[in-house]
Amino acid sequence: MSASQPIRVLLADDQTLVRAAFAMLVESARDMLVVGQAGNGREAVELARAVDVDLVVMDIRMPELDGIEATRRIAADAELADVKVLVLTTYDTDEYIVDALRAGASGFLVKDTKPAELLDAIRTVAAGEALLSPGPTARLIARVLRLPAPLPPAPAVPAALATLSDRERQVLTLVGRGLNNAEIAEALGLSPLTAKTHVSRIMGKLMARDRAQLVIAAYESGLVSPAARTDTGTG
Repeated sequence: MSASQPIRVLLADDQTLVRAAFAMLVESARDMLVVGQAGNGREAVELARAVDVDLVVMDIRMPELDGIEATRRIAADAELADVKVLVLTTYDTDEYIVDALRAGASGFLVKDTKPAELLDAIRTVAAGEALLSPGPTARLIARVLRLPAPLPPAPAVPAALATLSDRERQVLTLVGRGLNNAEIAEALGLSPLTAKTHVSRIMGKLMARDRAQLVIAAYESGLVSPAARTDTGTG
């Protein structure tokens, strides 16, 4: 996608009115275009394969195929490697968000997010900044990981973590706390480019699709604990 081309958005939600509202909002932005609408996860996967899509706004709770499995299928399809997925959540009740991020979602949106924030979120993820609202994301993950029956850790994380250098572990810890590249650079006395390079290398070593999965890895590996601070500070 070049700077001159609109961001091609696919909307997946089982509520017709919600889809219509999102479609009107997205179409109101000069740099975006709605290329399809799906009423369930199966339709979303089929449309993602049938039309030229940059980003899918994906509801979690849908009939036939939920948003988590639909996200997993899109992320696993090599032909859809460039397609980003933004998952919709009600935040207080959707504890499946960790599963969604692990499945390959690039981040999440709260359903009652402000219109301007939704558009900014789409632009952010489409540009490759794969984690939305890192503070809230980390807080949500921390809350889920406090549950009595936590989700099983991804088996690749512990072994892969041994391949990280001490500096890369520091960077991963700060990613898990919700810091962006500029904030990581400032915290560790690095240039923003060096911080970005470290993040890219960590993603490769952990076989992570994007930063959202790095946040999951930071928690599952124990580098960041649920009780730790999850705002954008480092203290």
